[in-house]
Amino acid sequence: MRFGFWPCPWLPFTEVIELCTHAEATGWDGVWVADHFMAAGSTPRPFPEAWTTLSAIGARVPRVRVGTMVTGNTYRHPAVLAKMAATLDHITGGRVVLGLGSGWQQNEHRQYGIEFSDVPGRLARLDEACQVIKSLYTQPVSNFDGRYYQLTDATLDPKPVQKPLPLLIGGGGEKVTLKITAKYADEWNHWGDAATMAQKGAILDAHCAAVGRDPAEIQRTAAILLFIGRTKSEAHARWAAYSGGNKPPPSPSRNIVGSPAELRDIVAGFEEAGVDEIIVSDATLGEHAEKFEAMDLLMGEVAGR
Repeated sequence: MRFGFWPCPWLPFTEVIELCTHAEATGWDGVWVADHFMAAGSTPRPFPEAWTTLSAIGARVPRVRVGTMVTGNTYRHPAVLAKMAATLDHITGGRVVLGLGSGWQQNEHRQYGIEFSDVPGRLARLDEACQVIKSLYTQPVSNFDGRYYQLTDATLDPKPVQKPLPLLIGGGGEKVTLKITAKYADEWNHWGDAATMAQKGAILDAHCAAVGRDPAEIQRTAAILLFIGRTKSEAHARWAAYSGGNKPPPSPSRNIVGSPAELRDIVAGFEEAGVDEIIVSDATLGEHAEKFEAMDLLMGEVAGR
């Protein structure tokens, strides 16, 4: 089981680098960055641009994989995005994962004048974008005449270091998103516990069968919010403080609550569900010193590193 670390985008960059450096030194496998330009809700938060941030992390933090969780396809032309990711793959010596989704956050599109189609339109664009990116990474010259994107004798040089540079699709839409994942993705991400991942994974497997692809070719990653404590009562207290006194959430939920002993069983459940990597947002790990403590507790007593 791999473990990925996902720092909050609104943290100062100095703290992000400190946390990512610590993650690399203590056995984490990846660092992931959210691709948004602003907060979704009414409370304003600083949101630095994701790929600029990821480039700085990738250049300064060795070993770990670095990726977006996930890039909104509507924000950049897929050929430009493919070039960005390939360039960063060279900067990092082949450690980039290109996380991609259809885009959902309407306020970003409205404020910046970016076209915001309906769901079918955004998913159709995502399908074409995957074709564009895959072609540019594998063909000397690409031509593409889609409804939304066109390439004319297009080249991409240098090609990524990785062959292939992993394309991760984020989302759990059962009829279309998982079908797109089955057709093009090297990895797939979804928010949820083991039960959710197993249920969605079975649907992904069915789509793979329909398009003639081996489901084992697609790595599965689960994004979670973690509430960890040295004891069960401490973990539940962290959840209660976050949730306003509610009891621990029933399954299915992206909120994972427990002591190291409980979390070892929970991680085993993710493994049984076919999950290859658990990606932990640090949004629920507390303030500065508490984050490091929670990270070390997970790595030392759950992951055994």
